[in-house]
Amino acid sequence: MSQCTACGKPLTLEIDLEGEDESDQDATGSGSEVPDSVELAQCLLDSYEIVQCPQCSKDVSSRNSSGEEQVLCNLNNEGGLQEGFDILPILKEESYLRAFPEERRCRAFLEFCAEGDVGAILDLINSDEDEDTSMSSNEEAATKTIDVLRYQDPMGSLSTGLHVAVSNGREEIVWLLLFLASSLELHLFPPDVLDAARTLGAKREEQTGKVDIRVLEDSNHRTAENLAQQLGGMWEPWIQSKRLRPIVDGILPIV
Repeated sequence: MSQCTACGKPLTLEIDLEGEDESDQDATGSGSEVPDSVELAQCLLDSYEIVQCPQCSKDVSSRNSSGEEQVLCNLNNEGGLQEGFDILPILKEESYLRAFPEERRCRAFLEFCAEGDVGAILDLINSDEDEDTSMSSNEEAATKTIDVLRYQDPMGSLSTGLHVAVSNGREEIVWLLLFLASSLELHLFPPDVLDAARTLGAKREEQTGKVDIRVLEDSNHRTAENLAQQLGGMWEPWIQSKRLRPIVDGILPIV
């Protein structure tokens, strides 16, 4: 069995067998172990210098064809073997979240936006943060000050969930975020979108005094509308309708 070179622990993960509940597995020990490189990543996070081997301190990074730094590895987990996998983005993100654990919910939110998971977004927004007993009181306080819907990714060019949804072609997420975090008037939403929002339990808060998500720019000074204009294609009707155009001081910009 493979072991981590830094801590000596086996690189495995015990998973629940399908069809058995937790109490049965505790009694019978019927879980199953699979290879898991996440253990490797976690061990690295305990001792690494981003691109240095935790055992010999050698630089394990290289450069890709674009000159960007990468750390290639053979990733072996329940999904199978992936050779030449760049693990550096994962290491950087986990390192960032160790410093700012209160942003884990925000990172999850952006992932759901990219995946088009409407249900997961609503569950996250509606979840009671007090139920997370793993957070310290300081982390809880910091989490409550973060507006997840308007979060801008410091590791991803300050993109909002709206930017992420546009770049990934997630039209249903764009509608959801406009419903939850913009001042777009309700009569401009298609009836089926409003029906879906009611069915899913999406609640629109009063937007007075809140930042319209359409106003927010990424580090390249692009609003989500600017990004949609660059991408074109499926976003052409949106550009023509001006739904993604932010309203500033109550005035819709004139083209």
